[in-house]
Amino acid sequence: MNIVITGSLGNISKPLVKALITSGHSVTVISSNPEKQKEIETMGAKAAIGSIEDINFLTATFAGANAVYCMIPFNFMEEDQTAYFKKIETNYVQAIKHNEIKKVVFLTGWAANVEDSPLLNQLSDRTVIELRPGSFYTNFYNDIKTIKEYGALMAGYGENDKIAFVSPNDIADAALEELTKTFQGKKIRYVASEELTCNEAAKILGESIGKPDLKWIALPEDQLLNGLIQAGFPQQLAHDFVRMQMETHSGKTFENYLKNRPVLGKTKLKEFAKEFAKTYHQQ
Repeated sequence: MNIVITGSLGNISKPLVKALITSGHSVTVISSNPEKQKEIETMGAKAAIGSIEDINFLTATFAGANAVYCMIPFNFMEEDQTAYFKKIETNYVQAIKHNEIKKVVFLTGWAANVEDSPLLNQLSDRTVIELRPGSFYTNFYNDIKTIKEYGALMAGYGENDKIAFVSPNDIADAALEELTKTFQGKKIRYVASEELTCNEAAKILGESIGKPDLKWIALPEDQLLNGLIQAGFPQQLAHDFVRMQMETHSGKTFENYLKNRPVLGKTKLKEFAKEFAKTYHQQ
């Protein structure tokens, strides 16, 4: 098949591209970074350098595709993330319809609304699979500075809050399966590798870096909001982040996940912790 992959060579897209090429598919990778072109082409894929915010570029790149993998990267320069996400979703819908693409795999997140996404609703005559991964293992790299400075993990959730964690490699496996198998229709598929409390996750990471007593502190809502704003987050984006984290802290996000509980992926946190420790000690 001819398959278009968005997300450049990120944590999910790179292993997905490798697997698709190994399976004999023709792959085009969209990247906004011209420096990625050589690496993309070395892998055996075609590089399409441009922005998914450019509807003309997106429509031209989707031409001739049998299937597309769509994701929306966070843009921290956008004050209103809801409006930004809606704009990119609209671009995807238009490009998909214009090119009469029959299969779409759309990456969202486990905190997405439990109802159908706009892509599922607007592409009623096509096969659309929405992947909802849990909290990425790779997000822990962003916590290294906090661990070194404060001796703990910190977020709007923590301690005994239950989280579905996921390896990007397991997300790539799920995307590969959905892009290539003969399924028609619509579905939402949650993706997770391991279900742990925050303190259980902190202990695994702590043991890998020589801090077996590492804790995960749940910050009060106002403290979290002020911290994000001081870190440079736009006001609306900071409020959106806090809302999502508070829903996780309340258990609502995990409850929605349990309604569509998946078979867990193969990559457990202890395996990721080995790579985490290497990065932690290098910084």
